[in-house]
Amino acid sequence: MTTDLAPGPLDDADPLARHRDLFVSDASVTAYLDGNSLGRPLTASVDRVATFMTEQWGGRLIRGWDDGWLELGQQIGDDLGRVALGAAAGQTTIGDSTTVLLYKLVRAAVDARPGRTELVIDRDNFPTDRYVLEGIAAERGLTLRWIASGEPTPEALAAVLSPATAVVVLSAVSYRSGFLADVPALTALAHEAGALILWDLCHSAGVVPTELDGWGVDLAVGCTYKYLNGGPGSPAFAYVATRNQRMRQPIQGWLGSATPFEMGQGYEPAEGIRAFTSGTPPIVGMLAMRDMIALIEEVGIDAVRAKSVALTEYAVAIVDELLPSAVLASPRDQRRRGSHVTIDHDGFEAIMPRLWQRGVIPDFRRPNGIRLGLSPLSTSFAEVAAGVTAIAELVKE
Repeated sequence: MTTDLAPGPLDDADPLARHRDLFVSDASVTAYLDGNSLGRPLTASVDRVATFMTEQWGGRLIRGWDDGWLELGQQIGDDLGRVALGAAAGQTTIGDSTTVLLYKLVRAAVDARPGRTELVIDRDNFPTDRYVLEGIAAERGLTLRWIASGEPTPEALAAVLSPATAVVVLSAVSYRSGFLADVPALTALAHEAGALILWDLCHSAGVVPTELDGWGVDLAVGCTYKYLNGGPGSPAFAYVATRNQRMRQPIQGWLGSATPFEMGQGYEPAEGIRAFTSGTPPIVGMLAMRDMIALIEEVGIDAVRAKSVALTEYAVAIVDELLPSAVLASPRDQRRRGSHVTIDHDGFEAIMPRLWQRGVIPDFRRPNGIRLGLSPLSTSFAEVAAGVTAIAELVKE
């Protein structure tokens, strides 16, 4: 199968192409198109983790906690905030899973809006977000107000907001369609209703320019194993704007206390962002993301976004040419699209094992969607072409 959309000239002109060699590669993988689920490791991270195991953990042993390990979550959080989130220091921390952080921050936000009885979320949000809010609503006797199926536009949010709204939870980029929400406009709407808003940044952090402080965002969470390349199950991040750091989170662990090493009776929360931590920080799990954050800082988040747009535009064009029977489930407008493209076809589920056998690795999202997750610093245009060509050939067979 041939195409007029040859990737060679695009890769030759790509100003970020040289960075692909910084990532660990495998000869058996022809096209890795799942960077929005799990990013490739950087070779620098392999060295960093190995050195940590032998020199810091192996050499310093328990003394490492006095060498800065305890502060690592806040240090990396500050780096992430500066480089990719538009967040000043002291508002972002690393630790726990996205699920746990969602629970902690939403519960804290509910308590910060006493007398309000409604939570708002969209039905197309990621299952974890919906399930956590369902649990909190049941636990606290609250009502869930649902944005009907479809993208969370300002009009859709305005239709469900009321004086009873306590907290709104939305995703900056939709996990399935890749829809890029208008974060400033939706945040302003929530605030006009007197509500707090929490943004899930799992599919946008590190690939979409973000200004949490400038947009007036209250709270945010996100995972670090997608475009931040922290590795499988690497700990998530939480952002709490300084003005909201008096909120009381519900999982009162030793590290979040004002005097953790006194081991005293009674819990008093720490000042600042550390009050939103709970237990011992996952040091090894934090290490790899440091290299990706540094690389994003070197390249610049705007350059990452420009490459992302170019990759998704190319993916849409080549899908239109080679897979006319597929339905584009992502926005055609690049301004409303994150860094992945979803295409739907009833034959996709059946071909996934054969794609993997060919070394073509996208992912499948029910009921019938293949997501092409395009990580700008590690994905080439040639990979996109090879992947879509393989999908088209198997569908035709």
